[in-house]
Amino acid sequence: MPGTVEAFEHPVDSRMDVIEGTTQIESELVAIDLGSNSFHMVIAKLSGGQIHVIDRMRERVKLAAGLDEDKNLTEESQVRALACLRRFGQRLRPMPNARVRAVSTNTLRLARNGREFLERAREALGHRIEVISGREEARIVYLGVAHDLSDDAGRRLVIDIGGGSTELILGERFEARRTESLHMGCVSYTARFFPEGRLRRETFRDAVTEAQVELESIKRDFRNTGWVSAVGSSGTINSIDGILRTNGWSDGITYAGLRTLRDQMISQGRIDKLAIPELSEERASVLPGGLAILMGAFKSLRIEQMTAASGALREGLLYDTLGRIQHEDVRDRTIERLTERFGIDREHSVQVQGTASSFLEQVAYAWQLHHPDYGMLLGWAARLHEVGLAVSFSGFHAHGHYILAHADMPGFSRDQQAYLAALVGAHRRRLKPERLDPLRAVGGETALRLAALLRLAATLNRARDPRLLPQAQLTAAGPVLELRLPEGWLDEHPMTMADLRKQREYLDLAGFRFSAE
Repeated sequence: MPGTVEAFEHPVDSRMDVIEGTTQIESELVAIDLGSNSFHMVIAKLSGGQIHVIDRMRERVKLAAGLDEDKNLTEESQVRALACLRRFGQRLRPMPNARVRAVSTNTLRLARNGREFLERAREALGHRIEVISGREEARIVYLGVAHDLSDDAGRRLVIDIGGGSTELILGERFEARRTESLHMGCVSYTARFFPEGRLRRETFRDAVTEAQVELESIKRDFRNTGWVSAVGSSGTINSIDGILRTNGWSDGITYAGLRTLRDQMISQGRIDKLAIPELSEERASVLPGGLAILMGAFKSLRIEQMTAASGALREGLLYDTLGRIQHEDVRDRTIERLTERFGIDREHSVQVQGTASSFLEQVAYAWQLHHPDYGMLLGWAARLHEVGLAVSFSGFHAHGHYILAHADMPGFSRDQQAYLAALVGAHRRRLKPERLDPLRAVGGETALRLAALLRLAATLNRARDPRLLPQAQLTAAGPVLELRLPEGWLDEHPMTMADLRKQREYLDLAGFRFSAE
């Protein structure tokens, strides 16, 4: 909901027990994946910094099948999903928010009424739900796969075929180097190419060809980069791996084995007639599309053999959350990379961050901004407030808004990225509707207040010399915001005086009554 802290996650409430000078984590973490085909929940125990799964729940919700021709989730599909989330929620009632990560993927990225559904879904689950981009999904998948494998040197190709999208990643050890997400999944391809359940050679050929077309834009770069090993994850690929091994068609996944499985399915004629050892009835309903996608990937990327990993998105979420608790937040690395990529003045941005944080601390009680998420958002926005200078000085706040709204930002949900973009876009110049509307959309009154603090911090640091920064006291009461500076300081700094007078005019457009003396 706009203006509420539940839109974000935060690395707090780690509940660490300190024993004889050492820090050990003894608590639970939860990862929930609202997938296009099934909803999954994994609960793990943290012990000595290691993750041990203690419970799993999975329900086939068929969310992607609930998208109508206008890309709206039908009421029937929403009812199924909400009932599942209520069952998950019962298990999670005692869990603190910081310990629960719930993400939605391709279907809710596409659904036109996705935001309305997410409001109902959050109430049913009792915890916030993030919508993550395809590339962020790929990064988290890779993290889960990497922790499932031995920590070997050498580049890996990881492929994850979901219900509505397929993620492809090139990575080394625990770091994803290249991430891609393509709009093809086992549910969508099965519905598109096998709508009546008939399994024919020509429709398999069409589906494989279409997958190759989707892969055309990335295949050259992936092949040129190369990899030492290929790994597959999630239900489709693990199911195929089990079928091939059980039936003796290949040791691991090979193209010859995939062809044998395809031919066996074609010989049985229909999806509802499939009877293959190790193939469940539930998986059979979406396997044709998934198999076609995997065959297309083998052909386009010239994969010789693939191994299957049990780790995927859920496990990646657990490890990503553990990293945040242990202050190894990938979002901090993302901010640093953007700083380097766009040549941001690091010393100045850190100074603005310090001033903004000081202001936040002074008004936190009056403006109800105690939650750590607000401090992180404001700090990140301060670090990136000059990112638009890489394009042009003229209107650099608007350029910054565009860059942050569209950049690849590992670790950030869509809502968080939109929030940062809105803050940076509103940190200077006149607060026109095209700057106020994004703020209100992402955070309501709270976002407006954070933007006001960022504006004042940037204004006081305009001289870019920390030695000139005064001791400033900021007080707030509703829309009233008062800045007090040392006596006579404004008279000695006429540029800042003029800037603060403009801020009074600009902030008035956002409903504030600002004064400085």
